[in-house]
Amino acid sequence: MNLNSLDLNLLTALDALLREASVSRAAMRLRLSQPAASHALQRLRDLIGDPLLVRSGARMELTPRAQALRTPLTQALEQVRALFVPDAFDAISSDRHFRLMMPDLAVELLMPPLMEKITRIAPHVTIDVVPWRGPAIFTAEFARTIDLVISIGDAFKGFHRQRLYVDSDALAVRRGHPVGARLKKREAFLAARHVAVVIRGQNEDLIDGWLRSKGIERRIALVVPGYIEALHVTARTDLVAFVPRRLIAALARQLSLLTVTPPLDPGIDEQYMFYPTRAQMDPGSIWLRQLMLETGRELDRRKM
Repeated sequence: MNLNSLDLNLLTALDALLREASVSRAAMRLRLSQPAASHALQRLRDLIGDPLLVRSGARMELTPRAQALRTPLTQALEQVRALFVPDAFDAISSDRHFRLMMPDLAVELLMPPLMEKITRIAPHVTIDVVPWRGPAIFTAEFARTIDLVISIGDAFKGFHRQRLYVDSDALAVRRGHPVGARLKKREAFLAARHVAVVIRGQNEDLIDGWLRSKGIERRIALVVPGYIEALHVTARTDLVAFVPRRLIAALARQLSLLTVTPPLDPGIDEQYMFYPTRAQMDPGSIWLRQLMLETGRELDRRKM
């Protein structure tokens, strides 16, 4: 049989004819005229090579071939219909594996509350947080493996963006720092020795580009690739870190840190969630995005 010549409407007609064993009742089920249903029956007889329905006195009966077709036809139609119905995502039974890319500060702020939710409602789902790559080294091949990206900016091609939470930058110093609160003054800020955070894919700490636009160069004593490392060093030295305020608050007690308002206000940082355009209607992706947005909004409601 040449499937290119097969009219799939004939399958629904065949289903109705086999269920009703009557051309007139099949026509009513299909909302066709009786001549149209009779024409479909004739086409099916020619296609299958069997009369399918034969008259027996005042009624019609199914042939043995027609009887044999009933179960596989029902199964085939159910499979065809399933092609056009999106798969549901059953969180409680799913063992899906999601890959996320985010900087260390997002891992620290978002992953503990997110994983608490996932452990409760989707205990078999696993999350893989992969090393951060900036947009410049975020290749198309790598992008195909990623379910979510958490980042500032808007430079991820092929991904949709939604705002997750807002933050602002502040100075982190250890408790007992010899300058401490005086870092609010420009002179003390400029005299201090700083830790810069240069994330993979960037050429410099983003705060330094902003400071330079104001005609200011700070004294950088150490460059590290992550915010957590910057805070750990700051907690054990007299170096100063210019980092997101929410991150300082999250680790202040653990690392014995203080938050100092800088002499210059860099404004609000907006952290975004990016998800692949290809996964826009994927139920699993929608589920994970909703959980992440909920987690971001909970963080946003906390006072900075």
